[in-house]
Amino acid sequence: MSANKSLLKIFNKGVSLPSNKHEQLAHNIVNILINSRFAPNMELQSLIPGINLNVTYHVLSSPSLPPQSTLAFFHFLRTQHSPTAQTFDLKAHVILFSRLFEARKFASMKSILSNVVTEVGIHCPVKGIVSLLDECDFNRHFVEKLCDMLFRVCSDNRLFEEAFGVYDYAERKGLVIEERSCFVLLLALKKCGEMELCLGFFRRMVESGSLEIKVQSLTLVLDGLCRRGEVERAMVLMDETTSKGIVKPNVYTYNTLLNAYVGRKDQKGVNEILKLMEKEKVVRSVATYSILIQWYASCGDFGEAENIFEDMRRRNIKMDVYVYSSMISWNCRSGNIKRASALFDEMCQEGIVPNAHTYGALIDGLCKAGQMNAAEILLEEMQTKGIDLNIVIFNTMMDGYCKRGMVEEALRLQVIMETKGIEGDVFTYNILASGLCKLHRYEEAKWTLSTMVEKGVAPNVVSLTTFIEIYCKEGNLAQAEWLFRDMEKKGEVPNVVTYNTLIDAYSKKENVKNAHILKSEMVEKGLLPDVYTYTSLIHGECIVGRVDEAMKLFNEMLLKGITGNVATYTSIISGLSKEGRSDEGFKLYDEMIEKGLTPDDRVFTALVGSLHNSSSNGAMQQSENREQK
Repeated sequence: MSANKSLLKIFNKGVSLPSNKHEQLAHNIVNILINSRFAPNMELQSLIPGINLNVTYHVLSSPSLPPQSTLAFFHFLRTQHSPTAQTFDLKAHVILFSRLFEARKFASMKSILSNVVTEVGIHCPVKGIVSLLDECDFNRHFVEKLCDMLFRVCSDNRLFEEAFGVYDYAERKGLVIEERSCFVLLLALKKCGEMELCLGFFRRMVESGSLEIKVQSLTLVLDGLCRRGEVERAMVLMDETTSKGIVKPNVYTYNTLLNAYVGRKDQKGVNEILKLMEKEKVVRSVATYSILIQWYASCGDFGEAENIFEDMRRRNIKMDVYVYSSMISWNCRSGNIKRASALFDEMCQEGIVPNAHTYGALIDGLCKAGQMNAAEILLEEMQTKGIDLNIVIFNTMMDGYCKRGMVEEALRLQVIMETKGIEGDVFTYNILASGLCKLHRYEEAKWTLSTMVEKGVAPNVVSLTTFIEIYCKEGNLAQAEWLFRDMEKKGEVPNVVTYNTLIDAYSKKENVKNAHILKSEMVEKGLLPDVYTYTSLIHGECIVGRVDEAMKLFNEMLLKGITGNVATYTSIISGLSKEGRSDEGFKLYDEMIEKGLTPDDRVFTALVGSLHNSSSNGAMQQSENREQK
C-alpha cells in the first residue's frame, strides 16, 4: 500500500468524513504555505478558528505540500494551541512522522517524538503510537524505523516499561531494533542501577538471533556486574557469549575484568585474565599496564610495578598522564620522593602535561616528607599553569604545615582557600584543630571545631575524638567521658583512636581501673587494641607501682604480634628501674637495640637510677661493661 493511501486510512479511521468546507480550508492552508515559501503568516493565523482535526489531517497528508512546509505547519499549530486542543493528536503526529521519514529528516522526527513521549497532556503516547501502527498498513521500513526511534526515546527518558513494550511489539512483528539502540537501553539501565533488567535484556538480545551483538554491549554489562562485586557472574557471561561465537571480547572487556579482580586483590583472578589475554593474543593497552602497576604497587611489590613501567618503555608504548600519575603516587606512598620527582620531571620532558591528580600526589608525598618548600613551589606552578586547586590539595598542604608545627601557615592557607570560593570541609577543620592541639592551643582548637559546626559542616569521629583529646589534656575527664558516651547518639561510633585517647588519659591520672574497662569494652565491640592501647596501660600500671601487671600486659602484647615502640619500652624499663629490677631493665634495653629502636634520655636516666636502687653488684658490673662497649 502506498504512503498516501496509508495516511488517508489513518485520516478516515474514527472520524466523520470531512465536509467540503473542511476540504476547501485545508486546500487554502496548503496554498498559503506554498506561496509563503513554507512559512506560516498572518493570513494563516486568520484561519485558526476553523482548523480542527480533519483539517489538520488533510494538510499534513497533502502530497503537494513539501515536508518542510508540513513541519512548519505542525510547529505553527503547537505554538497556537495547547497539546490537548483538538487541532492535532497522535494520528496527526504519526502522519507527520511518515512525511518526515519519506524526506529522511530523522533528527526532526526524533525531536518531535521525544516531545510526544514526555508530553504531560497526551495520555499513554507510547501505547497510542504503537496501536496506530498496528491498526494501519504502513510501509514496513517506516514502522521499523519509528519503532527503533520510539524505543531509543523511551530509553533516553528512562521509561523502561514502555521501552520493553516497544521491543516486544517489534519482536512480534518480526521487526529489528538496532543494536546501537539496544546499547542505549543497556546504558540507561546500568546508570539507574537496574543490573538485573540490564542483564536480562542483554540475554534477550543474544537469544533473538537477529542482532549482531557488539563487544561494547557485552563490556557494558560486564562492567555493571563487576561494579556490584559480581565478577564471577561477569566471567560466566563472557564465557557463554565467547564459547558460542556471539561476540569476541577485546582489550576493554579484559581490562574491565582485570580491574575488578585488582579491586578485590584477587591474585588468582588477575592471573586468569592475563592468561586469557595471552591465549587470545589480545595486545595490552596503556590502561592494562596502568591497572597492573596499580595491582603490584597496592600489593607492596614496587619492584614489579617498576618492571611493568619499564616494559612499557621497551615496547615503545606511549605513556599517558594516568600511568605517570599512578607511578608518582605509589612512589610517594612508599616514601620514595626522589623517584617520584624524577618521574614528574620525565613526564614534563616528554610533553605530557601533569593534571591536578599528578600535582596532588607529588605535593602529598613532599608534605609527608616534610619538604614544604618544594610543595609550595609546586602549588605556585599549578596556579601559573591555570590548573584549579581543589580542596584535597589545600588540605594536604595544611596537614603538612600542621605536622611540622607551622599552624600559622596552615591558617593563612585556609584564608587563601576561602577567598578562592572553596569552603573548608570536615577534614580541613580536623587538620587545623589537631595542629593547634599539638601546640597546646586548646581554646583555639575548640573554637575551630565549633566554627565548623556553626558553618553546617557535620563533625565526624575524628572531630569528636579531637574534642575528647582537648578535654583530656585540660584535665576535664568528666566532660571527655560524657562526649565519648554521646558519640553514638550522634551516629558516630568511637574507633581505636578514640578509645586510646581516653585510656591514655585515665592511665596518666592513675585511674587504671577505668582504663582497663575501656579496653574490655573496645574488644567487645570488635576493635583490636594496638601498641598505643598497651603502652598507655603499661604506663598506667607502672605509675601505680604494679610493674608485674605491666609486664603481663607487655608479654600479652608481644603474643598478639604487636611490636612495642620506644614509648612502650621506655615505660616498662622505667617501671622496672624504680623497683631496682635492673637486670630485667637492661635485658629490655638490649631487646630495644636489637629491634632497631633508639632509646632516649629517659631510658638512660631510668637505667642509671635502677643501679642505685639495686643491691646487685652484677648489675653494676653489667653497666660498666656496656659503657666500655
